[in-house]
Amino acid sequence: MIEVELRVVSSYKEGLLIALSDILLANQFTLLRHRRANIENGVVMSLMVKGPEANLLKLEEQLGSHHMVSSLEAGVFDPNSGNAPMIPAATAATPAAASVPVEAMPPQSAVADQKRIDQMLPQVARDYPQVFGTVLALERSVDPAQREATMRHIGSRVGAWVFKRDFALGARQPLAGSITHLALPALRQMISAKQEGDTLTTTSSPFCTPGQKSLPTPQCHFFRGFLEGLINESGHLGTIRVSESTCCAHGDDCCRFEFHA
Repeated sequence: MIEVELRVVSSYKEGLLIALSDILLANQFTLLRHRRANIENGVVMSLMVKGPEANLLKLEEQLGSHHMVSSLEAGVFDPNSGNAPMIPAATAATPAAASVPVEAMPPQSAVADQKRIDQMLPQVARDYPQVFGTVLALERSVDPAQREATMRHIGSRVGAWVFKRDFALGARQPLAGSITHLALPALRQMISAKQEGDTLTTTSSPFCTPGQKSLPTPQCHFFRGFLEGLINESGHLGTIRVSESTCCAHGDDCCRFEFHA
């Protein structure tokens, strides 16, 4: 169970709390307290809620897409902080946010665009597994210095969500079994892929444009993050890192993902 603060901006002043409460209940969240402030064109409402972490992404999607909600921000309560501030959901120390290994994170100058990620996650959840229109739009628009970190991080959060949604039961297997019974079927929800030993390969990555000029580095950052988030969410294997040893965008015959304990 986690405690989350939701900040909702709405042009509706009547009936908003009732509508939000219905969505909370439908996703097994409890309203702990709330406050409301009037603004020029409506209201800003802050709600402290508590519920199952596995339902958080779905809750954000339903709230963010509701016709009464103009904008939504979410922050996860940090019990280890002395003054108990709210911190952004994308940087909270939860499994979904922490799936990318620390040693593999880029330098601070190339950190992920957390705000953009949080804005796009509800759309990704709504469209899954047909996510590439949204994800590719993000990749094209993000600052090049943040591209790898941003794509890998959003992939990691989506992978963790998919694990909770589809694979949480019976998924505590050794790495080889996790690749076969978890990573491969999850990747196949989105693209054509096959297993070769302890690696996964694909020639269908949408991040590799046919006929494009060969790029100096692999480009499937989203899939690396997705596989890391998926495998690491169970927590029983420690931290698994995924590398892309070959990539069609690099001029190779396939995109190959390798798993490192």
